[in-house]
Amino acid sequence: MSKLKLFLLIFLGTAILSQAQTDDGVLRMNEFRNPKKRQIIQIPNIDGFQTLKCDLHMHTVFSDGHVWPSVRVQEAWQEGLDVMAITDHIEYTPHSEDVKVNHNRAWELAKDMAVENNLVFIKGTEITRNTPPGHFNALFIGDAAEYIEDRGNEMDKQAVMKAVEQDAFIFWNHPGWKVNSIEGSYEWIDFIDELKKENNLHGIEVFNGFGFHKKALDWAVDNNLTVMGTFDIHNLVVHDYNLGDYVHRTVTLVFAKDRTAESVREALDAGRTVAWASKYIAGKEEHVRNLFNACVDLGTSFHTKGERKYFEIQNNSDLYFELELESGNGTEKVTLFPQTAQVITAPVDQKSLTYKVSTAFIRSDKNLLVEFSLE
Repeated sequence: MSKLKLFLLIFLGTAILSQAQTDDGVLRMNEFRNPKKRQIIQIPNIDGFQTLKCDLHMHTVFSDGHVWPSVRVQEAWQEGLDVMAITDHIEYTPHSEDVKVNHNRAWELAKDMAVENNLVFIKGTEITRNTPPGHFNALFIGDAAEYIEDRGNEMDKQAVMKAVEQDAFIFWNHPGWKVNSIEGSYEWIDFIDELKKENNLHGIEVFNGFGFHKKALDWAVDNNLTVMGTFDIHNLVVHDYNLGDYVHRTVTLVFAKDRTAESVREALDAGRTVAWASKYIAGKEEHVRNLFNACVDLGTSFHTKGERKYFEIQNNSDLYFELELESGNGTEKVTLFPQTAQVITAPVDQKSLTYKVSTAFIRSDKNLLVEFSLE
């Protein structure tokens, strides 16, 4: 017998023996398994600050959510977040007959897993007053057991003051969510004004879940409040949302000195944020403009044909921009999908073009205007 035949017989016998030893009568269909992978969201850093993707409003079974705290961590990791906060309600715990009320428990159960998945995990809660005045998120809190569970309106101020006593960052949640059902729910009421004047209100949600609360953007700009964007997720993300392509989870883009809770707090206090939901961004003009300029580049003319020059405009981010020509003679509409480029043209004597970014809001009725030099 040749050495080759002998080798093949030994190899075949070993393979059969190996299969016999490992075949336990179970066919494991591993193709069913969802691969463990984390989405990388590409958004440039700005002016020496890191751009952190933060969702600072979400719920679990420890208030009115439908999932365990670990699921929130898994979702945040898979969807490319840098920072998260579970903010279960204090005054509203509809699962209390099945889940023991413990306002610190979600934090305790999730904190180690968050750290092990390289997520900055901030302790928070939702102070759930009747509307109006509405709900408030408190971040960087201490012991949540100290908070007031009585929902009577006479306790509103005391409830918020519990967060103030813990030096929390406090923002007003979804002010427009009851606009058609509760009078005064979408107004800058005296209670809100008092909190702001006492420096006990620091931010406001402009994007919340499926809603863009436009008046909230104006209130943030006019009162120097930090612009927030949150998912406020209660169910599984994949159950409630159709994400993909250029439609992303709602987040607050925080421009922080580094990737730590302390830097996130400093940036929130300083108001260095832009809210991002689906294909829209919103914020104070300075930050929206800086973000756009970091994402979009117009190259020099690469071609001339007759009386027109050709330029390539690039979107180097995972954001989505729609541009509409405001002044100048050139391409009228430009859609910049994430990580893509388009070609625009203009007459050879055109010096600049000004576009309105219809997906970028700096007030409820005002979009960012950007000017591109063609020289």
